[in-house]
Amino acid sequence: MKTLINLRRAAFAYLLLALMTSPLIRLEAQTRRTGTVAANRPAAAQPKCSGAWTGTITYTRTQSMTDNKTVERVSGRGRDERNFEMKYDYKAQVAVVESPERNGSSLGRGTVTHSFSSIDATKATEKNSCDRGKTWRDMSGTFKSETKTTGSATVEANVSIGVNNDGTYSVSVGLPQIQGQTTGTETSSFSGQCQPKEGKNLSMPATTTTIDGNSLSSDGSHRVDPSDPNRLSGTFSQTFQNVTETITWSLQKCGAPLRLTDLRFEDMKYPNWNDWQEISEQKGTIDGNLVRIKAKVLNASGETKFADVKLKETYKGDRWDGSRSDAELKDAESSIRLEPGEEREVEFVWDSSGYAWFDDGRPRLLQRIKAELAENGKKVDEMTKNLKVAPKPVVLVHGLWSNWKAWEPWQNILTTSHSYDWKAFPVGEKPEKGAMNTGGAFLSTDRTNSIFENSQHLGKYIRYAQEDRNAWHVDIVAHSMGGLISRHYIHHFMPPVEDGRPQVAHLVMLGTPNMGSPCADVMNTTFEFLGKDVEAVRQLRQDVAAEFNRVVTNRKGVKFSVLAGDPLPVMCKTYVWNDGVVPVPSAKWVIKDNAISKNIHTELTGTADFSSFVKPRLAVGPKGNHNPEVPTASELPGLAELRDNPMPQGELFSVAASGPSSILGDLLPAVAEQPFAKAVKIAAKGSLEVEIPVEAASNFGITFMALPSVSATLMNERGTVIAKNLAGTPQANAWFRSLFIETAVQAGTWKLKLENTSDLEAEAILTVWSNAVR
Repeated sequence: MKTLINLRRAAFAYLLLALMTSPLIRLEAQTRRTGTVAANRPAAAQPKCSGAWTGTITYTRTQSMTDNKTVERVSGRGRDERNFEMKYDYKAQVAVVESPERNGSSLGRGTVTHSFSSIDATKATEKNSCDRGKTWRDMSGTFKSETKTTGSATVEANVSIGVNNDGTYSVSVGLPQIQGQTTGTETSSFSGQCQPKEGKNLSMPATTTTIDGNSLSSDGSHRVDPSDPNRLSGTFSQTFQNVTETITWSLQKCGAPLRLTDLRFEDMKYPNWNDWQEISEQKGTIDGNLVRIKAKVLNASGETKFADVKLKETYKGDRWDGSRSDAELKDAESSIRLEPGEEREVEFVWDSSGYAWFDDGRPRLLQRIKAELAENGKKVDEMTKNLKVAPKPVVLVHGLWSNWKAWEPWQNILTTSHSYDWKAFPVGEKPEKGAMNTGGAFLSTDRTNSIFENSQHLGKYIRYAQEDRNAWHVDIVAHSMGGLISRHYIHHFMPPVEDGRPQVAHLVMLGTPNMGSPCADVMNTTFEFLGKDVEAVRQLRQDVAAEFNRVVTNRKGVKFSVLAGDPLPVMCKTYVWNDGVVPVPSAKWVIKDNAISKNIHTELTGTADFSSFVKPRLAVGPKGNHNPEVPTASELPGLAELRDNPMPQGELFSVAASGPSSILGDLLPAVAEQPFAKAVKIAAKGSLEVEIPVEAASNFGITFMALPSVSATLMNERGTVIAKNLAGTPQANAWFRSLFIETAVQAGTWKLKLENTSDLEAEAILTVWSNAVR
């Protein structure tokens, strides 16, 4: 009985609250239609304008209350925790149409939706004893009362538009009562009582109730625009205590009976697919996002109308392309029927891929979308709005012996190439979002992460970039080992996207050792001979790269491109064009989209290679290919046997493999055990000479690793200088610095003079080789 009384009290409380509140008009969801219905209807003669205002008025009223508190019980042995929440939402969308008498007056027709909910939950807890104080325990009871009232209806609304002689005007709307339904529930449960007590669940059946109407007038402070006196648009809002009322209007005198009243853009909030949100003109959206375009059409006449809505991109007002004709957007046309006074919304989903750029690579800073409305094949109205489409964020992945600072100039490069809306995200700039460890400083023997570990951090940073820019797709530019880390992420961790396109649209690699480096084979043996463990060099070995390529094969539709540097003709017993670290064949691997640069390895991230190679692959206009890459044979089913027993992912590039690979064939022959290896330290601003044993051979080479501040000069047994690699030259920035004598040499002892031009002590690691084979 007590429960029923409480339920009635809750219902009564709602009825009191309903006296304070009011309903809303709901926009009816549009049923999209195709065809040419409008074209089959005869044109109706348009009556002379009576001076009536027509258009739309939107009214909303919202209210919310919460009360959460804890009260100690009188006994002092417990407490009551109460949580109360009330929400009230009333909305109305009114179509303002000319009255049938055509005497200059207007009528309002619209839909109202109303929602009210009240939840009151209390949990009472008290310590009591069931054995006269020998033992104590918590006894509790939970009580919850919930009331809901909902309703919707199509109504006739009172509207009034009053324009004063001084140019001020006011707009008012009044909405009648509608019918709704109230439901309620009450539940209770108990625990810990000496005698078990059963809870209750009671429900109030749906009961018809009356939802009060609402009205609101603007304060009369709005003014008519003298340049367009036949249009009125504005908004007025007032708040009293916790109740907010708002009225918004868009009205026109002598407007077309059939016209567009609104054009809006929405995109999905990453990472929640189908979580649509309105796009602000200032922020815009990101290239590759799906955009939902909504156009509202009003029939302000007293008769049924048939209309066609079509979306176009328009260049009117563009600095360079203002004379170009409008272009229709794909699959963006619909036919609708509107009853007298009805307003309907037409919805299209548009693919924004490429619209940050023109097809010639110029930045497109603004996209203009135009909605055209036609009746019987004749255009009767149009509305244009701007939509900013920014390029996809660029995630920058550094390579060995590097960190995010290697990319510091790139935000400026992207800004000058498009705008500040083209954002760079160098991995590690915000370490809390993900930071890779690829070996620290040059020649460091510190522990590095495996590719498996680094690719997980890359994944975190990609997600951060997507969330920060609300981008469903990104591009990656990777230098050196960063390309292998990116390939590993794509193969193992890249998640699918519901639109069917890969999360990473394009992977652009700069000097990536996709098949390793012969100098890594040579220098890794040298380091081991000297008792040094330089993991960064070991990761570049050809056999380690071969194992990586055996496992990492799936590109998942990501476009791959690679730039290889070829300023140097030979490296480490190998005649092969290279960038000082990576041979051209190793960088190109099996990637069809490749190109050559004359820059050395560490300079491939410069402005010149960005302009000639990177930008053309990222700045792809609407007519470019934005579809996923077609899988290659190595990505298709049937090669699963290659991956049945792969190296454990966590150990990729972190365990030694035995013997060099022949993956580059005759270009990169196996290297014999080194006959000579040496590590020296050079004092600041100092120099020293190292004796170099030379055996008779068809050619001879020295490879050494040292900071760019170290100069190397090779002299034969007569003291004649025969080769140099000097500080301050581009060659000094290479990791593997070589001095090569292409002609036959005689046995003897030569000298290598090392000079340190810096103010700090420097280290050099060197080895020799001979008989390089073409």
